[in-house]
Amino acid sequence: MDKITSLKSFIEVARCSSFTKAADTIGLSRLQVTRHVQDVEQWLNLRLFHRTTRKVSLTLQGEETLVFAKQIISSVSDLESRAHSHNHELVGTIRVATPIGLGQNMLLDAIEQFVAMHPQTQIQMLLSDSLSELVDERVDIALRYVDVPHQQLIARRLLRIDSVLCASPDYIHQHFELTQPSDLLSHNCLVHNSNSQWRVMSATSDEKISVSGNIQANEMGVILKAALRGLGIANLPCDLANGYLRNKELCQVLPEYSTPGSNLWAVYLSRDHQQNVVRAFIDFLALRWQDDVKRA
Repeated sequence: MDKITSLKSFIEVARCSSFTKAADTIGLSRLQVTRHVQDVEQWLNLRLFHRTTRKVSLTLQGEETLVFAKQIISSVSDLESRAHSHNHELVGTIRVATPIGLGQNMLLDAIEQFVAMHPQTQIQMLLSDSLSELVDERVDIALRYVDVPHQQLIARRLLRIDSVLCASPDYIHQHFELTQPSDLLSHNCLVHNSNSQWRVMSATSDEKISVSGNIQANEMGVILKAALRGLGIANLPCDLANGYLRNKELCQVLPEYSTPGSNLWAVYLSRDHQQNVVRAFIDFLALRWQDDVKRA
């Protein structure tokens, strides 16, 4: 019996409340996962799950066993990482939750360099613009744009990313010129679902404009593509917009004004039992991204 593999299967079944889902996540067959859990039950002489045709749930003994099983697997992973670190070698898998636009651009570039430097590491990206549950998704690090992270979480500020109002040259040529923030009310604005009130600032003013338009989305990549097609004015983070501003595919709107950017944080649950490879990846991102992203 491979006790470590069997414990990992047990933990995954408990997390998913399903043998089938656990098997899909781990990459094993349902029969293999079932046998692993049976091995743990025989080893400990305990019944770990209530099983019905509709539901799988932990028994009281299963709940108690799960706590110790997680501690064992965490300690094993930490032991492996520490052993390899003596040879200056990072080994392990990191699950990173990231906004979609960041994951497709800046983060992917960083990951490419990190895994080239440490070929025995693996990065699993969970791309979403919603806030991931660190525990439920088994996330090691969540990269999030927030002003102040939740006090129950541990967070490290990585950098600040400015935002910019922009549109395609075609859109600008076909519509009247904007000279002041209130002009946005007369234009088609491409709105992210989380931000329909744009704050527009200058040295002498600070206004909030309730913008609207015929396209809304919950993902910045869609907003960017709509802006490039000349469909309206977008308020984009500069890590997405700067390349298009430099090659003139997008133009700044109201260049005398600015919109507030966002702080990017690496958020995680605890420093206890954190693998060396996770700590190294956070340090790597902090060093690589030590300069804020300004408007081009």
